[in-house]
Amino acid sequence: MRRVVSLFLPTLAIDRLRRLERSALQQPERSVLEVPIDDDPGDCSVPRGGGWRPGARWARQGLPTRAVVEAQIAALPTHARPPVRELGRRSEAASHPFKAMVQAAPTSPHPLPLLGHAPLALVGKVGRREDIVAACDGARALGVYPGMAATHARALVSDLDVRPADPEADSALLDRLALLAVRRWSPVAAATPNDGIWIDLSGCAHLHGGEELFCRRLHAFCRRAGFSARIAVADTGGAAHALARYGRGEIIRAPSGATADALAPLPVAALRLAPSALRACRRFGFDTIADLLPVARGPLARRLGLPAIVRLDQALGAVAEPITPREDAEVPGVECRLLEPIGTAEAIEQVMGDLLRDLARVLQARGLGARSLRFAGLRVDGSEQIVGVGTSRPAREVSHLLRLLKLRIERIDPGLGFEQFRLVAPHTEPLDAVDLGAVLVDDRQKRDPARLVDVIAGRIGAQAVYRAAPRESHVPERAVIRSDPIALPGAWPAWKRPIRLFARPEPLGRVIALMPDQPPRRFEWRGRVHRIVAGDGPERVHGEWWRRDAEVWAIRDYYRVEDEEGGRFWVFRRGDGFEDNTGDLSWWMHGVFG
Repeated sequence: MRRVVSLFLPTLAIDRLRRLERSALQQPERSVLEVPIDDDPGDCSVPRGGGWRPGARWARQGLPTRAVVEAQIAALPTHARPPVRELGRRSEAASHPFKAMVQAAPTSPHPLPLLGHAPLALVGKVGRREDIVAACDGARALGVYPGMAATHARALVSDLDVRPADPEADSALLDRLALLAVRRWSPVAAATPNDGIWIDLSGCAHLHGGEELFCRRLHAFCRRAGFSARIAVADTGGAAHALARYGRGEIIRAPSGATADALAPLPVAALRLAPSALRACRRFGFDTIADLLPVARGPLARRLGLPAIVRLDQALGAVAEPITPREDAEVPGVECRLLEPIGTAEAIEQVMGDLLRDLARVLQARGLGARSLRFAGLRVDGSEQIVGVGTSRPAREVSHLLRLLKLRIERIDPGLGFEQFRLVAPHTEPLDAVDLGAVLVDDRQKRDPARLVDVIAGRIGAQAVYRAAPRESHVPERAVIRSDPIALPGAWPAWKRPIRLFARPEPLGRVIALMPDQPPRRFEWRGRVHRIVAGDGPERVHGEWWRRDAEVWAIRDYYRVEDEEGGRFWVFRRGDGFEDNTGDLSWWMHGVFG
């Protein structure tokens, strides 16, 4: 199932400037015209030198406050109260007109942020006038919004810090973020125009702890980097794009298969429609995506246009919307374009061989070997077919890599034919010269199991090929781990362990044993009765108290026993036979010898 993450950076340009200016923005000090003040005003009680203004603090001294006047009016009888038109005719300073406009502006549901800097807005050329293209949270709280005329914004907020927009720098920052996403999170990531990133989590969400944990980590990363971000996860890129920009919440996860229900309450602008399609939606009364879903596609296309229907189908998953990944310039890769489309297995194999030879030269020039390869073919209809292989060790031998890629040809659907191919090595490691000293001495070539492991893993899967390696733990089920099949295992402990160790111990029934240290004399396992003729033990294993509290007092007593038919088993009893908190004295089968 495809899962796409859309990272929305609503104030990308503002955050970029804040990153460049770690310190708080300071307004330049305005020059003040100093006028000499006469300390002897004479008969006039008004201070000279320009210090007087209507409503000054000194002029209001001695006058009753507004609360006192309202209390006096409330104390009067109803017939004696002044009319409403006279209530505002008092000796008070008139409020500033622009401050009144700010108070009358729609208030945000969120509290006003406490800013340590002046409100910032970016101005860009739109036609022949200058408009606000981005504004910080403080400027938005004061009534400045994108699309407002720059002159209106300056008049509305006197200390507004207005700066020219730099779209090229914003695009470069998005490109760097997409490159970071390719290197750290997913091989398929791309920047969405102006303010966001697409990340395809298909097949790699488990590497980051799942979708929810990945989204929280991504949001925390953006917050540490100084970006305000909103994240949405959905089955399609269009749905994730819409939910990140018009959904509610900083992290939104649409359930798999419920894309239509998640998009239904969103406005039609979330579908990335053209301005003409949006005007048509308003004219025909389509306010939300839910209004578009029950309408037949034919009449809807005549009203809104075919591109609007394509956007709707892309968001719902009816039409594919491939994400063109950001290519890492450091990743070795080669490509070829064909004069005519091809679709046969033999032709595809020939292209694989040619691309591998070209890629081998690139890797040799850099001193690298490929650990993974991704072969992508672009079909005539615009869709891509991608297959990948991995190797146990760095390699650039064409014959070996071609053998691995040929195993994937049957998974490629040529459709109407391929017209372009690309081969990249996303994971590479240094590959130096091979030591041939042993070969020259005894004329015997040392066999490398890596090639055999690669072929077997290519057929049955990489997870099915592994080597058991020891691990430092007294608990038997934790003492063995799966490791690289070509890696040399460490030294095994001298403890006697069964050849076959069960992943989970199996309970035994009707056990007869002499407490506290004797092995069992009889037990039932898997419907059969086993009578023991010989036994050895106990071997006491304590729980690992640093993992969890339940293992602080846990004890297992292991026994090696042999029944009358020659079967040898490894059984244990939970508890030491004295303290109740060490175990419930139940018996379990944990392995089989021989």
